[in-house]
Amino acid sequence: MNYKNIVLIGYMGSGKSTVAKLLSEDLSIGLTDLDDFIERSEKSTITDIFKNKGEIYFRKQEHKYLQQLLNFDKNMILSVGGGTPCYSGNIDLINKLATSVYLRSSVQNLFNRLIKEKSERPLIAHIADKDLKEFIAKHLFERKSYYEKADLIVDTDDKTPQEIVIELKSLI
Repeated sequence: MNYKNIVLIGYMGSGKSTVAKLLSEDLSIGLTDLDDFIERSEKSTITDIFKNKGEIYFRKQEHKYLQQLLNFDKNMILSVGGGTPCYSGNIDLINKLATSVYLRSSVQNLFNRLIKEKSERPLIAHIADKDLKEFIAKHLFERKSYYEKADLIVDTDDKTPQEIVIELKSLI
C-alpha cells in the first residue's frame, strides 16, 4: 500500500515513539525519529547540543533536518520532538509535506507517565515532583495551538498503544 509520510506530534510522554514503532511495523513502512536523526547527523546528543550550542542553534538544525527528511518524499512514519511543531513554521511544513497526527493526552495522563521517567527527560529532570503537573499544564497550554493544527487528532487517554494504532489506521 502507498501512504503519504505520517508525522506524529504531541507533548513528551504522549506515546509518539511507541505508537510510531507499532504503526511502522503494522503498515510495513519505515520509521524515523527526528531526534535520533539529529543526533546522528550532528554526532552529538540533543542534551549536549542544547548545552554547548544553545536552543536557537538546535531549532535551526531541527528545521533543516525536518525539511530534509520530509523532502525525501517516501513512505515513512516520522516521530518528532514535542517542541518541533512550535518553531520555525515547522507545523506548516509538516502539514504541507505529510499527514500530521496529534496524539492528544490529558495533563493528568502526561503527569502519570512522565513522573516515572523524569530522570530520563532533560527538559523536566530538574523540576520538583510537586511542580511537575503545573509545568506540564503550562507548557501544554503554550504548545496546544500548534498541535491542534494537525490534520488528525487522536486522544490517547485510557487507550493502549495498539488501540491507538488501530484508530489511526482507520483515519488514514
